[in-house]
This record gives sequence, C-alpha cells and structure tokens, in this order.
Amino acid sequence: MTATAPETGTTGPGPQPPGRRERKKQRTRDALVDAAFTLFSEKGFDATTVEEIADAVDVSSRTFFRYFASKEDVALTFQEEQTRAVLAALSERPADEPVMTALRRAVVGIARACEAGELGFDPERFQCMLSMMNDSPTLMAGSLEHAQKKQALLIEFISERLGVDPADDLRPHVIAVATTCGFQAATDAMRRHGGAFGSLSETVDKTFAILENGLGRER
Repeated sequence: MTATAPETGTTGPGPQPPGRRERKKQRTRDALVDAAFTLFSEKGFDATTVEEIADAVDVSSRTFFRYFASKEDVALTFQEEQTRAVLAALSERPADEPVMTALRRAVVGIARACEAGELGFDPERFQCMLSMMNDSPTLMAGSLEHAQKKQALLIEFISERLGVDPADDLRPHVIAVATTCGFQAATDAMRRHGGAFGSLSETVDKTFAILENGLGRER
C-alpha cells in the first residue's frame, strides 16, 4: 500500500527492499538456524554446542552471539514463527466468532500446518522441536518462558475481541493464560502418553474443546 504526500497529493514511495547488508545478515541468521536444527536432529539438543553450530556455517562463536543469545534462542525460532502465525490467523477469524472458538481454530490450524509442512513450515523441523522439548528440560523451560513473554500479545487480542480494558477486566488475562496452558497441556500429554490422544493438532483440538465447552463438564 502506498502513502500519499499531504503537500502535493502525489503517491510517495512504498516500503524499500532490504539492502545488501541486511540480506547478508538474514542469510547468515538463516544458515545458523539450518545448521543448528541439522545438528539437533543428529546429536540432540543438549549434546550440540554453540561452537559446533558456528563451525557448520564457518563463522566464529562471537558471530553466532551477534544473532542469538544462546542455542535455546536458536531452537525457539520455530516457536517464534508459530506464535506469529497464530496471531496472524487470529486476526483473520470472523469478528462475531466467540473468542475461545477463534483461539481454538487458530491454534489448531497452525499446528496442522506445522505437521503438514504448509504455510512455509518444515515438518521435519517441527518433529525435531517436539523431540527436543521431550528430551531437554532446559529447552522446555525456555519454551515456557517464551510463551509467558508472548501472553501480552494474546491479552491485547482478547481485549480487543471482547471490547474491554484489561486494566479493569480480568477475562482477557484468564483466557490468555488458559490458552497458553491448554497448549502446554497438549504437549505434556503427548510427552507422557505418546500418540494416545492422536497427533499434536488432534490433542490440541481436544484440549481446547475442554476449555471451550467449560472445565466443569465431565465430557
């Protein structure tokens, strides 16, 4: 979309494409993520070092830390992509749809996209992420911290959806926490019981159905 200059009424320039320096930085960042997930798949998260990730891209550890604070930060790039996709999906839900229904359909939809390799997601990387979360308490803790940091965005969305101010209405806070905990409950069930509840997207759907229908119901 273009902007109109108020002085002349002419159309101003649109967003400029990234320059050569920015493109080079993005390529390096992408290469570090690719190398990290290759090593994670081969060796596991805990056994992979920052030095190995940097060496795979032929850069120094110092260069690695210009892009990422830790190897946990690299691993959680996939979760960051999921979060952005969920928020984008939420923005497209019908305005008259109940908030828990919108959350359920958005979250389940992105989980299915991850499994199927749709919307640009890599299904092998997704499965690697699930395995690492199962095997590494350190990464699981990082994932929980990441989810907590993103709750403010959920609260903002829910508040707008309900037309309330979160400063004097608890519902956005409660619903946001329930959403985060619902996804965590699904991944925990998968970790403890394997595929007893189906795929992750199916397990997430069943978890959110409980939240949507009310926790007090037995079925």
